[in-house]
Amino acid sequence: MTEDARTRVEQPSADSLEHRALHDFGYFGHFLHVHAGGRSGKQHILTKLYFQDGHLTQRELLEASCISSAALSEVLAKLEGEGLIERSRSERDKRQLDIRLTKEGRARAEQLAREKAQFEKNCLAILTEEEKTDLVAMLDRVREHWDVIEGEKTQCKRN
Repeated sequence: MTEDARTRVEQPSADSLEHRALHDFGYFGHFLHVHAGGRSGKQHILTKLYFQDGHLTQRELLEASCISSAALSEVLAKLEGEGLIERSRSERDKRQLDIRLTKEGRARAEQLAREKAQFEKNCLAILTEEEKTDLVAMLDRVREHWDVIEGEKTQCKRN
């Protein structure tokens, strides 16, 4: 037997349960990104602000958003350009920027929050409460296992 034959890795079966589950996870990830606004874009930032009474410092927003400082600055610049937020120096700490929703931003964030709540209500409507509980428990176990595989805990667990 040649060395190539002994070390060759077989292609995983497309019919295996693992392959099907990972394929479905990929689909679910795409679906959630498209329909629930992702975890770092404009929609996410607007709703974060909305649920914090329309105001946070940029530092607080950064800590709550699980994105880099540069990415947050870019999103905030876009939101400001669209007239959805205002940025100003903090009265408490001049080194900080206060981020506030404008009237238009608050209206848009409220609409997004309503749509997200409706999406969350409908997305698993096909399952019973018991099935939802079982699903969440299984997904939590998979996530914990993936954290071990990754070698470190993910910082943004449920933002």
